[in-house]
Amino acid sequence: MSEPGGGWAVLFSGGKESVWALSRALEAGRDVCRLVIVNPPAGSHVYHAPARSVTRLAAESIGIPVVDVAIPSVDVEPPDISGRDERVSRQAGDAKIEPLETALRRLDAELVGGLRGLIAGTVESDYQANRLRSMCERLGCAFDAPLWHADPSDLLETMIEAGLEIVFVEVAAPGFDASWLGRRLDSEALAELTDLHREYGVHLLGEGGEFQTVVTDGPHMFRPIEFEFEREWYGTWGRLRITDARLEASVSEEGDRDRVA
Repeated sequence: MSEPGGGWAVLFSGGKESVWALSRALEAGRDVCRLVIVNPPAGSHVYHAPARSVTRLAAESIGIPVVDVAIPSVDVEPPDISGRDERVSRQAGDAKIEPLETALRRLDAELVGGLRGLIAGTVESDYQANRLRSMCERLGCAFDAPLWHADPSDLLETMIEAGLEIVFVEVAAPGFDASWLGRRLDSEALAELTDLHREYGVHLLGEGGEFQTVVTDGPHMFRPIEFEFEREWYGTWGRLRITDARLEASVSEEGDRDRVA
């Protein structure tokens, strides 16, 4: 049963954590009325969005309206590839939280009953969780991080068992090569990730910036996503360049085609 008194928004990147946080929220009966997509500036070194077209198709397949948040360019040095440059992260965080707060304040005024709360897929970042929680306190709404401090291995196993189709779209850590790009994160890939964790310290969820993912199908989606891509490899890191992306035809659409044929 959904909750009375306004709706919830979910920070949505299309990656595994944000998708699973959304799925958990829906299972818990949260009235999720908006997916909030943060759009980085073109050529951003701070915010990586290698599969934005897939993210938007995922939102369309889920069927929840989107709120776009545009992030302005930030005059800072690019972070190191590990994603652990704290100075850059703080400057980037300041640039991100202000337009996000503005967008949520506007959403709070638009929704009947206001904004009840914000849901995020953060797992281990105290810095991110604290900033989002403080923002929600200023907005007068709740903050929920349903994956907070979950065991990474257990979390991935649960996602895989639940039927999430998780695809690697960017890798940037020792032990990875171009073959990981476009690969599905299944039980076999998880076993190899575990080996990389033991040998190189790669975080199983990519929390240190080691990799990025998108989810192309799952029980929360009405139609799966198909996409074509080219691999871009730069010696020590790489990403997918999506050349075409689309939602697969629904069963009813396939039936219509058969009748026309």
